[in-house]
Amino acid sequence: MSVEQPLWRALTAYRVLTMLYAIGLFVAAYSSFARPWLAIAYFAVLAVWTLATLPKVASAARCTKRFLAVDLAVALTGILLTPVADAHWRVLDGGPTLPSIWTAGSVLAYAIKGGWRWAACASLLVGVANVVQRGAFSRDTVHNVLLVCIASIAIGYVVEVARASERTLARALEIEAATRERERLARDIHDSVLQVLAMVQRRGTAIGGEAAELGRMAGEQEVALRTLVAGGLVRTSYATEDGSRGAAVRMVGEHEEAVGGGAGAGGQGPADGADCDLRLLLAPYAGARVTLSEPGAAVPLAPHAAGEVAAAVGAALDNVRKHVGADARAWILVEDEPDTVVVTVRDEGPGIPRGRLAQAEGEGRLGVALSIRGRLRDIGGTAELISVPGQGTEVELRVPRTARDIRGKAEAER
Repeated sequence: MSVEQPLWRALTAYRVLTMLYAIGLFVAAYSSFARPWLAIAYFAVLAVWTLATLPKVASAARCTKRFLAVDLAVALTGILLTPVADAHWRVLDGGPTLPSIWTAGSVLAYAIKGGWRWAACASLLVGVANVVQRGAFSRDTVHNVLLVCIASIAIGYVVEVARASERTLARALEIEAATRERERLARDIHDSVLQVLAMVQRRGTAIGGEAAELGRMAGEQEVALRTLVAGGLVRTSYATEDGSRGAAVRMVGEHEEAVGGGAGAGGQGPADGADCDLRLLLAPYAGARVTLSEPGAAVPLAPHAAGEVAAAVGAALDNVRKHVGADARAWILVEDEPDTVVVTVRDEGPGIPRGRLAQAEGEGRLGVALSIRGRLRDIGGTAELISVPGQGTEVELRVPRTARDIRGKAEAER
C-alpha cells in the first residue's frame, strides 16, 4: 500500500465533515443572509458535488486534473458568491465564506496529487478570491489564507518526499533481488560449467595432441566465464575473511544425485512443507577417506535449507580433494543443538596462507564466497573458516532451526 493512501482516505472524510460544517454555519445564521435562496442553491450543489465525487478523492489515479480544476472552481465560486448571498455587515466583520473550511479540502487535493507546487498555485487562487470577496486586505483574511497555504505546501512536500522514498525502496528491493539471482546463477555456473571446463582443461593437457588444444580452449573459456561471473556480482564483506580458503563444488549432476529435491539416500524426498533429515543428505559423502559423525536421531531441516547445507559440505570436501590431495582424510561432524544445526568439515591439510581467499576471489574463483558462504547466507546461516598453518582447515556451518526456505517461498508467490 502506498504511503499516501491514508492521506486520500483522510481527505475523503474531511470533505464530508467540512461540507456538513459549512451547511451548519449557514443554518445557524440563516436569518442574517440577504439572499438565503442563493446560499441554499449553492449548498445543494456543494452537497451533491461532494458526495458524488468521493470516489475521485479515493486515490491518486482517480483524482484527475479535470476533477481538481472543477473542484477548485466550486470552492472559488462559493467564496465569490458570499458577498452576494450574505449580509454586507457580516462580510465586513470577517464572517465565514459559503464553503468555509471546505475550500481547504480542495487545496489539499492539489497537494496530495501534485505536490507542493500545485498546492501553492491553488492556495494563491483561493487567497485572491478571499481578498476579492472582502474587498480589501484584513488580518483575518491574511491569517486564513496563510494557514491554508502553509499547510497545503507542507503536505505536498511530505507527499513528494514519501513518493521519492517509495521509489528508492522499490529500486533497492529490485537491486537486492537481482543481486541474489545473479549470485544464484553464478553459484550454479560455478558448480557445473566451470568445473567441467576445468576438468576438460586438465584432461586435455594430460592426454596431449588434439585433446591438448581442446583443453587450451576450455581453459580460455573458463577464465572468460569466471571474469564474467565475478564482474556481475555485488561484493559482500564477511566477518571471517582471514584464514579462509577457496573451495570448488562438485558438478551439479553429482550434487543432484545426492541431494536432488531434498531426497534422501533412498531416493524418497520429504512431503511438501515437511522437514527432511539432514543426515540422509550427508550420508553419500561418507567413505574410506571421509568420516561422518552424526547424532543417533534425525536432524530435521527445511528441504531447501538442508540441500544448501549438503551442497556447502560438498564444496568443502571438493576443496580438500583439490588442494590437499585425493587421498587426504576429512571429517564431518553434525551437531543438533536446540536452536541451531552445526556441521563442521575438517581436513588434515597444511592450512591456507592469510589472504589467500581474497586473492582467489579477485581472480574469479568464488568457491567460498558463493558455494559455501553464499549458500549459508541465503538460508539465514553463517559459515566460518578456521585455518592454522600446518594443522589443516575447519569449516563450521551454522544453520538456525528456522532457516528460511527461500526457494519454496518464491515458488509459492508465483
